[in-house]
Amino acid sequence: MKKNVHPDYHMIKVQMTDGTVYETRSTWGKEGDTLLLDIDPLAHPAWTGGRGQMLDAGGQVARFNKRFGSINLGKK
Repeated sequence: MKKNVHPDYHMIKVQMTDGTVYETRSTWGKEGDTLLLDIDPLAHPAWTGGRGQMLDAGGQVARFNKRFGSINLGKK
């Protein structure tokens, strides 16, 4: 097996948006560095069930029908 082909795998600290810190192993940074998260499961709407923006599907269907509703494709 080749030597020195794998990155350094070491202990780092990860700080969540609420300030909690935990230790994990990673190839990020150097031994003992702290990774500050901007988005994590405590703050991101995908995990917290926050409001999402819904597309106006009815408006798109109405616009389609307005443009192409007059086309008759063999229907009598």
